[in-house]
Amino acid sequence: MEFRAVLFDFDGVLVDTEWAIYQAWRRTFEAHDHELPLEVYTRCIGSDFATWSPKTHLEDLTGLAFDWHDLDARRQEEIMAELNGAGPMKGAVEALASVTALGLSTAVVSSSSHHWVDGWLEKLRLTGHFATTVCRGDAPRIKPAPDLYIEAAKRLAIRPHECLVIEDSLNGVLAAKAAGMRVWAVPNRVTEGLNFSPAGRVFNSLEECAAAILQEQGGSFSG
Repeated sequence: MEFRAVLFDFDGVLVDTEWAIYQAWRRTFEAHDHELPLEVYTRCIGSDFATWSPKTHLEDLTGLAFDWHDLDARRQEEIMAELNGAGPMKGAVEALASVTALGLSTAVVSSSSHHWVDGWLEKLRLTGHFATTVCRGDAPRIKPAPDLYIEAAKRLAIRPHECLVIEDSLNGVLAAKAAGMRVWAVPNRVTEGLNFSPAGRVFNSLEECAAAILQEQGGSFSG
């Protein structure tokens, strides 16, 4: 069955923001004599700290309470400094061009804020590739709940089973599946160790994913 829309996660799919965020958190933990392994940190990737919180985890490890307002501000400065000059994820522009050429509807669906996502899309001149952007606050719950993806389908006036989702996190994959959508995973250096067996297909790059979209569209679809 063909799909009519491709819904892209943002962080880690369109822009490689997740590595800088993880590194900033890792330095925070190391400053207090604790490690933050990737396999622990990835619990919150694609969702928020209600799923799993590095703040709560560090306080549990140290037995201390922190001034998170100050620490958050410094960590955000570090993240933005590391992301200075960052461009789209390798293959992102080409993948979007391929999807557009097929006449498919597109949207960004992210658990991050509009301020973060829309700001990056505008900065990288990617806004025009998408019919809509659905972010935190646009639906009652964020990923791994299906609400954001369901909202995106409503906005596009397309049934959920006609949507293909491109995700890099397990929380995102589970959200798309719960929404009744097909979902493919393109892991990055933060999420590559996760078990993506719930995804229909897993690719090493957006280039591979785009090629598969071109091949699958117009033929039988098994995602």
